[in-house]
Amino acid sequence: MFANLKYVSLGILVFQTTSLVLTMRYSRTLKEEGPRYLSSTAVVVAELLKIMACILLVYKDSKCSLRALNRVLHDEILNKPMETLKLAIPSGIYTLQNNLLYVALSNLDAATYQVTYQLKILTTALFSVSMLSKKLGVYQWLSLVILMTGVAFVQWPSDSQLDSKELSAGSQFVGLMAVLTACFSSGFAGVYFEKILKETKQSVWIRNIQLGFFGSIFGLMGVYIYDGELVSKNGFFQGYNRLTWIVVVLQVKHLKS
Repeated sequence: MFANLKYVSLGILVFQTTSLVLTMRYSRTLKEEGPRYLSSTAVVVAELLKIMACILLVYKDSKCSLRALNRVLHDEILNKPMETLKLAIPSGIYTLQNNLLYVALSNLDAATYQVTYQLKILTTALFSVSMLSKKLGVYQWLSLVILMTGVAFVQWPSDSQLDSKELSAGSQFVGLMAVLTACFSSGFAGVYFEKILKETKQSVWIRNIQLGFFGSIFGLMGVYIYDGELVSKNGFFQGYNRLTWIVVVLQVKHLKS
C-alpha cells in the first residue's frame, strides 16, 4: 500500500508540474482584449495563498485550536527573529526564480522550457556536493551527463526551425537566459533551504510561512518597481481571469518541502 501511495504521489506531482507549465505558457501567449495580467502580481498572490495554506496546516497540526495556533506562530516566528531572518535569502531567490519562469515561458515553447529547466537537477546536485558535502555515485554523475546531453540536443536548432528561430532570436535568448538563471537560483535556494531545515527543529510549514512572508515583501517591491505605473492605471488584478487563477493555484501547490 505504501509503494502504491508513492507512485500515486509521483503521478500527481508530474501531472501538477506539467499542468503548471502548459497553463502558464498558454496564459502568457493567449490573445485577449484588454490588458494582460501582470506576472509580478501573480507571484505575490501565490505567496499570500501559500501563507494561508500553511497557516491552515499548522492549525490542523494544532488540533484545530486558534489559541494553540496563535501560540505556535508567536513562539516560532515572532520570538525567533534571527531564525526567521535566515529565510530572507532563499525567499528573495525563490521570488526572483518565480518571476524568471514567467519570462522564460513568455519566450520559449513549453517543451523546450520543460527540458531545459531540468538542469536544476544538475545545479542542485552541484550545490549539494559543495554546501552539504554530499557524495554522488558513478550512476548519479552519469545521469547528470545524460541530462546535460539531452538539454543540449533540445537547444540545437533543426534545419526546419532555422527561419522561425532567426525571426525570434532575441526572445529565444531572453527565454533561455531566464530559465538558466532560474535553474541556478533553484539549485542554490533549494540546498540552502534544506540546510536550514536540518539545522533547526521548526516544521516545514512554519518555514514556508516565513518564506512566504519575505516572498510577499520582495514580490511587492518588484510590483512597485517594474509594474507600479500599470498597477496604478489598471489595478492590481488587471487581466485576471479563470485561467490566471488556475496558474496561481498550481503555483501555490509548489510548497517547499
